[in-house]
Amino acid sequence: MTQPQPVPYPLAPAPTIYHPSPDYTRLRETCPVARVELPDGASAYLATRHADVRRVFTDHRFSRAAAAGPNRPTRELGSLAEDSLIGMDPPRHTTMRRAVSHAFTMRRVEELRPTVAALVAGMIDRMEAAGRPADLITHLSAPLPIYVISKLFGIPERDQERVREWSDALVGDWDADPAAPQAALDAFQEMITERRRRPGDDLMSALIAAWDADEDLTERELVSVTAGIFVGGHETTTNQLNLFLLVLARHPEQLAGLRGDDPAAVARAVEELSRFIQLGDNGVLLPRVTTEEVELGGVRLPAGSAVMPAIASANRDATVFPDADTLDLARAHNPHLAFGAGPHHCLGAALARMELQEALGALLRRLPGLRLAVDESELRFRPGLVVRSLESLPVTWDDR
Repeated sequence: MTQPQPVPYPLAPAPTIYHPSPDYTRLRETCPVARVELPDGASAYLATRHADVRRVFTDHRFSRAAAAGPNRPTRELGSLAEDSLIGMDPPRHTTMRRAVSHAFTMRRVEELRPTVAALVAGMIDRMEAAGRPADLITHLSAPLPIYVISKLFGIPERDQERVREWSDALVGDWDADPAAPQAALDAFQEMITERRRRPGDDLMSALIAAWDADEDLTERELVSVTAGIFVGGHETTTNQLNLFLLVLARHPEQLAGLRGDDPAAVARAVEELSRFIQLGDNGVLLPRVTTEEVELGGVRLPAGSAVMPAIASANRDATVFPDADTLDLARAHNPHLAFGAGPHHCLGAALARMELQEALGALLRRLPGLRLAVDESELRFRPGLVVRSLESLPVTWDDR
């Protein structure tokens, strides 16, 4: 097994927001586990093939706790990760995840589907009443996931905008402005303290009860886990739906052939769009650190090596996805890694999929000819966030 020559990182810029860096194609073919030099001077290994990225997610020797803790070899993540579910390894991660997973089972999600469908219908009603053009973010993609996760947490509608602002702060740049995310965590702490005094039949109360019953779980961890679940429960879904619409606007022929009254077709489209979109700039999801020497993709990684799984590259691996750079809404076999894999597979993946299916299906049924109301060049992304988040998304549609 050989050691690859170091590769400068970040890689070459992507040609558009719809494709990962062209360097990923070259690396998958010639150096699938590349040694990279990071801007902070640290070195890491970049996994680019689907099989290797999946192994990093599923093999316990690739540790999230070591990558998120205070002694992590690279500053890829803000400190929220250190005490949250995404910054832990089993068995501690298993204990904490078990305390909340009941709220995100397939059965529970399907029980919520009629509620979500009714919410989407009402939001589209109000968007139609407001007239064309309409901002999809204001009317649907932002309020829907906020409302759903807030309902699970028992947060009243009057407080949802305030909690959304805390969430936005937590996905900002921790190094550039540590005060804002810390203030958001403090606000979540106050909410937890109040809910402890007045518990209810909701996910936050269940989390508090589970923590209070376990002497090994700390209050700081409770705050981080609560905030992390709330952020993950809406921020990603909002931006996924927005990017879905941007991608579909570039593929009008596929959009025209997608029928909102065919749940199976919509479900396949959600999977393919999840594979295809580029949610962040670099395409790397949750770095790991090796706990012992391990071989990956023909390269020997010493213990303590930082490993960056390039999910955007894995989802364009042509050995797994034929014509990987082509959007194919009818793609039947789609083992994409958009929601991760293994112990840290996205806790709310089933919930996110259901929300995306209901929102996309209803938009297609209710708004014929749905399309952007402005040229794509006029759209702007909010600065300083780790995911691509549009400031607005004006859309229009035809009369029924």
